[in-house]
Amino acid sequence: MKILVIEDEQALADTLRRAISSDGHWVDVAHDGHRGLELALTGAYDAIVLDLMLPGPSGDEVCRRLRKLDDHTLVLMLTAKDGEYDEADGLDAGADDYLTKPFSLVILLARLRALGRRAGRERPTTLQVGDLTLDIAARLCKRDERTVELTAREAAVLGRLMAAAGGTVSKQDILDEVWDSPADLDPNIVEVYVSSLRKKIDAPFGRHTLRTVRGAGYRLAPDEP
Repeated sequence: MKILVIEDEQALADTLRRAISSDGHWVDVAHDGHRGLELALTGAYDAIVLDLMLPGPSGDEVCRRLRKLDDHTLVLMLTAKDGEYDEADGLDAGADDYLTKPFSLVILLARLRALGRRAGRERPTTLQVGDLTLDIAARLCKRDERTVELTAREAAVLGRLMAAAGGTVSKQDILDEVWDSPADLDPNIVEVYVSSLRKKIDAPFGRHTLRTVRGAGYRLAPDEP
């Protein structure tokens, strides 16, 4: 699934991102209610892990706004509050499930999988942009039926771009998704991997699929030979 984590505690948000990514999902992160709501309305997510206490609109308010806009993205609410009325308020706001901090990551991942099954959604195993495909589990990339050899990191960067479905992905978003300690890295390292990917998925095929969006990041777009 494509999952949005809205959590203002940086350390917890990083832990959730790594854990959910390791379970095979694609993850974006927001640290306040305003940014979280913006991403939720534009990112076409399968599920949202939503903290209750946020800067800006609270988790309850974010959930209520989504439901008022007829957005039925699955919402798993996180909170440090454990009263039954707090849980009822979260569910009444439109949350699909509720988890109290501190919680087990094993349980959180199981809850997310259960939400996905409840919605009848299967986790995609293959991403495709034009004639470029990437099997996530097998880390197998092909273009025009020819196998393209990628390192694990290259495959992860490519997967993040393909999952954006033609949208622009910033260097920081790629760092946050692909690297375990993004805060310690220069965002320009992403340029190295993008350059390497272009040499493998575009140049040998006479394509221009991986494009730079000046001042914003990168995106993948179908490109005919």
